[in-house]
Amino acid sequence: MEEYGKILVIAMPAFLLLIIIEKAYGYFKGNDTAPLMDTVSSLSSGITNAVKDVLGVSVSILTYEWMESKVAIFTIENTILTYIIAFFVIDFYGYWTHRWSHQINIFWNKHAIHHSSEEFNLACALRQSISSFVNLFTFLLLPAAFLGVPAKVIAIVLPLHLFLQFWYHTKHIGKMGILEKIIVTPSHHRVHHAINKEYLDKNHGQIFIFWDKWFGTFQEELKEVPAVFGITRPAQTWNPIKINFQHLWLLIQDAWRAENWKDKLRIWFMPTGWRPQGFEEKYPVYKIEDVYAFKKYQPNHSSLLTYYSIIQLFVTLGFVSLLFANVVSIGLPTIFIYGLFVFVTIYSLTELMDTNPNAYFFELFRAFLGIGILYFYGDWFGLNEQFLVGNYILGMYFIVSFMISYYFSNYEFHTPTYLRS
Repeated sequence: MEEYGKILVIAMPAFLLLIIIEKAYGYFKGNDTAPLMDTVSSLSSGITNAVKDVLGVSVSILTYEWMESKVAIFTIENTILTYIIAFFVIDFYGYWTHRWSHQINIFWNKHAIHHSSEEFNLACALRQSISSFVNLFTFLLLPAAFLGVPAKVIAIVLPLHLFLQFWYHTKHIGKMGILEKIIVTPSHHRVHHAINKEYLDKNHGQIFIFWDKWFGTFQEELKEVPAVFGITRPAQTWNPIKINFQHLWLLIQDAWRAENWKDKLRIWFMPTGWRPQGFEEKYPVYKIEDVYAFKKYQPNHSSLLTYYSIIQLFVTLGFVSLLFANVVSIGLPTIFIYGLFVFVTIYSLTELMDTNPNAYFFELFRAFLGIGILYFYGDWFGLNEQFLVGNYILGMYFIVSFMISYYFSNYEFHTPTYLRS
């Protein structure tokens, strides 16, 4: 938890810089693939995922360390070869967990957030799940456990493997020659994120593309089929917390409505999107039929709201950086209070971005929570020791944020002539 927090303190500015570079490059080339509100939503999702991981609220039914202690045939040292073996095994593990997340109803819920952006850019790589609390697939690391790859090596390679999946979420890089046959490239991954019928559920590889070629899920990007991005049941919100549970909520409703026990049970494990017979007519859910004709989610809002959302995002990144850098000193259970504050912040901000007229209620709750923390602890988790007037500045910040949210919710959102961002 502490080590991962320190890694994120370094990784977050690097990711943010690359996202800004991609935005600037697209703007000057006349091909901006990163609309501001979509980008803020993606980064907000990344924040919630990172906080969830640092808080350690996920568990593995089967831990690698236990598995390695029970089945290892060899004992090997930490050499370059050990790390290479770990990397390949983790990528094999990643391919199958990724594929099953697309193919099995219940597992799609934890992955839908990653595909929910209707754009394709570096920021959407950060749309990661907060709804996966249990890891069922550690057994896929058995090849590494048999070979005696130490748990410490797996712990080091796993985040590295994850971060290496960031770069290929872009439309600005074309096909890459011979590399197309070996690694996952932007072209391969554009296919994966597309909702065109030619591309659905293809290219599940995370670093190496040969898994898809071996297991029959490979599809090349076609010039005559321009990729259209998103999910076939569009999220219709910028709120990443809502998106994380939309599919699960539909499954719960359908399981409750199902008339026979067979459907109530099997709905969870059927192919993604399956519903009991007649449910599409009886309980319709909007689904994109013509990928070239649907309207992307873009509620009308003023430029002022866009700029305010960006400012609040950077302030939130400041809060999160403080948490990640001081996980140990903040300690348990206080870090969960801090985590709650971050989640409420993201929820409030993205409801405002959705132009929800009731968004100010969430901001009011956040203000009470923030000021309550200041009152109860007499400090913002040690900030006042480094910055003497920190408490007063934060108190004013919570009040001003509520007032601005109230203005948007009760004045701008009720104005019939919004400007389109």
